[in-house]
Amino acid sequence: MTETEQPVVRTAAGAVRGRREDGLAVFRGIPFAEPPVGEARFAAPRPVRAWDGTRDAYAFGPPAPQEAGMAGREVLRSLPAGDDWLTVNVWTPEADPAARRPVMVWIHGGSYKFGHSGSPGYDARHLAREGDLVVVTLNYRLGIEGFARIEGAPANRGLLDQVAALEWVRDNITAFGGDPGLVTVFGESAGAGSVAALLAMPRAAGLFGRAIAQSVPGTFFSDELARDMAAALAAEAGRRPTAADLATVDPRELPAAGEALGAKMLQYLDRWGQAAPTRTPFAPVVDGDVLPMTPWQALAAGSARGVELVTGHNRDEFRLFTAMAGRLGQASQEQATATLRMYAPGADGERAYRAAFPDASPGELHERVQTDWLFSMPTLALAEAQIAGGGRAHVYELTWPAPFDGGSLGACHALDLPLLFGTFGADLGQLFFGGARPGPEALALSSRFRASWTAFATTGEPGWPAYDTERRLVQVLDAEPVVAPYPEETSRRLWEGHEFAALPLLGAGD
Repeated sequence: MTETEQPVVRTAAGAVRGRREDGLAVFRGIPFAEPPVGEARFAAPRPVRAWDGTRDAYAFGPPAPQEAGMAGREVLRSLPAGDDWLTVNVWTPEADPAARRPVMVWIHGGSYKFGHSGSPGYDARHLAREGDLVVVTLNYRLGIEGFARIEGAPANRGLLDQVAALEWVRDNITAFGGDPGLVTVFGESAGAGSVAALLAMPRAAGLFGRAIAQSVPGTFFSDELARDMAAALAAEAGRRPTAADLATVDPRELPAAGEALGAKMLQYLDRWGQAAPTRTPFAPVVDGDVLPMTPWQALAAGSARGVELVTGHNRDEFRLFTAMAGRLGQASQEQATATLRMYAPGADGERAYRAAFPDASPGELHERVQTDWLFSMPTLALAEAQIAGGGRAHVYELTWPAPFDGGSLGACHALDLPLLFGTFGADLGQLFFGGARPGPEALALSSRFRASWTAFATTGEPGWPAYDTERRLVQVLDAEPVVAPYPEETSRRLWEGHEFAALPLLGAGD
């Protein structure tokens, strides 16, 4: 294929040349904002400068500086280097302004401290081709660069990056064959937390009309807690928690401070409470400006009444983290008691959980309450807040177990990613499927995921009834998907009436 046959699109900043791949036009590494370095470091994203000529959009842009995470340091070293962290990628069936296809915009997860849109697990070719729509994936600032609450910088810079990417979609996606009036934002884990935050952010209003939030984490920080954590992060780097001071540290060296603090967060249990055992000092901050209130408060007040929502979670979310720590099924009675006392709602939460799950082992209780606190109950509460605010929501639960090791991981956190993208041999897909080819059940469920997600992006209907607080019908995704009353009713009742507030700063400690 000659160069002239490659697709060329003119964006507001200049022309980009992509590639034709598997019947799609694919563009990678298009900047949506200026590199956030030098004077732009720790600032809100700035509009990208125009360029002359045609820019090759063949390769993913470099990921934002980040901790090694599950990928490992060697994988990070193999990724593109450079300061152009704020880029988008586009998969489109046809780069024709007349096409006006629905648009899906993916926000990756990774505890707000690692991950990137160029990950092989997020290859969007199946979604774009099977759904006949345009898919955009994006990078945003992570860790200290994107989320630390420091003086002299706006809060939630990573979320502001996401808004800037959505503004780029609004202004440019028509040229790629997309409809800027038919945008669905979707994400998983920290990406779903980002989606929830965007639903509550005045700056994001009008940039999308549909949203899918997969496994919404309940960890949002109060301003006081975030500032206290930022002081501890800066101290690990030998600096004060100010933009000016932290700017003296190379962006690629700063994640080491987050790793160092994460390893010893339990020392701050008396100050940071429930956030301390997560070992993640990053989350959206309820600062009163960029994020005026928690998503649950905002949605209940009607902030996203006009946005159609799909949200759901996996049955055994926390099992992934237990397994990765090498502690699957190993929790002692004392550990289960401590976990229940830390996370179960209400003054009598431990007794209530033990009574509600009388046959559960210590390991099962340890996992159940953390699954409920961190993902499943915040996710369900988001749907219920949307309904309370006058909006509409569809809910699902993934109950199909990962085939790895005889199903020991269950329907764990992030299993929905290879199923949704069809990337069984990449990233976590390799873990969940043990390197084996997916069987007929997995392929059928994977196809079901994509059909539902793309139908929702196109029509607003994922293929099952909207959730309500009387029948509580949800889509249960298993080998034989069914619509049924919410399967985790026991947990739902335990958490009924609980408010998912911003996590507080508890006190000065000893």
